[in-house]
Amino acid sequence: MEKRQVESAIAELKMDYINLQGDIEKLESTGNNSFVKKAEIRLAAMEEKLAHLNKQLADFE
Repeated sequence: MEKRQVESAIAELKMDYINLQGDIEKLESTGNNSFVKKAEIRLAAMEEKLAHLNKQLADFE
């Protein structure tokens, strides 16, 4: 993966992460706890992927 591709993937993942956080807030307010737990698992996976991508980005420098 090239540096620009990594940067693009990070930006896209960050936007998805922010959107999912908003969705979780909405789900919590409606009491959909089973969906909240699934969404939180997705957030954790996104955090791991972001950490990996940030490491790749750091390797370019």
